[in-house]
Amino acid sequence: MKVFETGTKDRGKDAAGEDGHTIAQETPSTPAGRTETTGDGAGPLAGVRVLELGSLIAGPFAGRQMADFGAEVIKVESPSRPDPMREWGRARVNDHPLWWSVQSRGKKCVTLDLKAPRGREIFLELCKEADVILENFRPGTMEKLGLGPDELWKINPGLIIARVSGYGQTGPEASKPGYASVAEARSGLRHLNGYPDQPPPRTGISLGDSLGSLYALQGILLALYWRDARGGTGQVVDVSLVEACFSLLESAVPDYAATGIVPGPSGSGLKGIAPSNIFQSSDGKWVVIAANQDSVFVRLAAAMDMPGLAEDPRYRDHAQRGRNQEELESIIAEWANQYSAGELVSLLDQHAVPNSTVSTVEDIFEDPQLKARDMLVKVADEELGAVVQPGIVPKLTRSAGRIGWNGPLVQGSHNADVYQGLLNLTEEELQNARSEGAI
Repeated sequence: MKVFETGTKDRGKDAAGEDGHTIAQETPSTPAGRTETTGDGAGPLAGVRVLELGSLIAGPFAGRQMADFGAEVIKVESPSRPDPMREWGRARVNDHPLWWSVQSRGKKCVTLDLKAPRGREIFLELCKEADVILENFRPGTMEKLGLGPDELWKINPGLIIARVSGYGQTGPEASKPGYASVAEARSGLRHLNGYPDQPPPRTGISLGDSLGSLYALQGILLALYWRDARGGTGQVVDVSLVEACFSLLESAVPDYAATGIVPGPSGSGLKGIAPSNIFQSSDGKWVVIAANQDSVFVRLAAAMDMPGLAEDPRYRDHAQRGRNQEELESIIAEWANQYSAGELVSLLDQHAVPNSTVSTVEDIFEDPQLKARDMLVKVADEELGAVVQPGIVPKLTRSAGRIGWNGPLVQGSHNADVYQGLLNLTEEELQNARSEGAI
């Protein structure tokens, strides 16, 4: 296995323990707390300070992406109720789950009790120095703490407040709790998944949470541009997991409005789109063949040594292939089953027919394209040895991102860095805040 490697920097300790930083071996002079990139040494979001509240995926995934591109992301956890993500994931090394290392990479982790009077004061001081707040609490939680947008804008009018929730900040069901699976169901997305006449399955990931986080990131960047390039002010970025999933329904909305058609699940392909399905090879592997475009279907017919298929009135254009989908895909399935997956992919590649085996994560670790694109990154860690994790998306040619360090394993690893280095609290003030239970 070949992965892009990062090394371990000299570690300092603050009042809470190890800081958990690792940076690339190629850039040993990177300042603590910043990611190193190509170009001028700072990511495209360098200088943007984010306070990440909340937990798990919807929200923190956006924080991870901002950290990858140079933002200073300060993750705030309750001293008594840390982010449950610290215990999520299947694999453990030295009794530590690995997912936390990925989801909180490049972030500074501090502890702070927003319910404690002194904790609230410290948070307001942080807000004065921040550009963005990213939270995924149930709507109304920040307001109950006296930390709603109107209060925060009194001290920092330029603050961008990204709020990710199940149903959004407004509407009759805004206060309902919502998770990814619920959002996928409510949005109509889950109804389209699976096979006809079978229970609609979920995907094997928390898709709704990740979609919500991606929209939060998009909204934050739009709001930053409007504030900094257009002379705007702070604003709320209101993201609903239900709406994030709903946005992916493609033609379902206009089609239903015009004709009353209710699309349903179509299994491994799409009804009326042919051929675009999975086909089993002789060695039992599944291969996607996507040749529904007319010119591509001509190439597939040539690859099959059946050029007459492309001239057959039943298959010669997109509409006809859709009408005769089942019969056509049966022909392709019989042909594909003559070859091993490797032989099938090679033959399709020779004729420029879009295709792919259905990869497992084991396959991905041997994928030459993903390796070449640095999509498997090994980040060194003194406690865990090294954590292999997904690389950075997207690739920027002049201001590329970089993984700064794994998610710190110790709560409050950056308390001294943030509270003394940023807010200039004295050691005595820090100790007093700790004694009061504020941090």
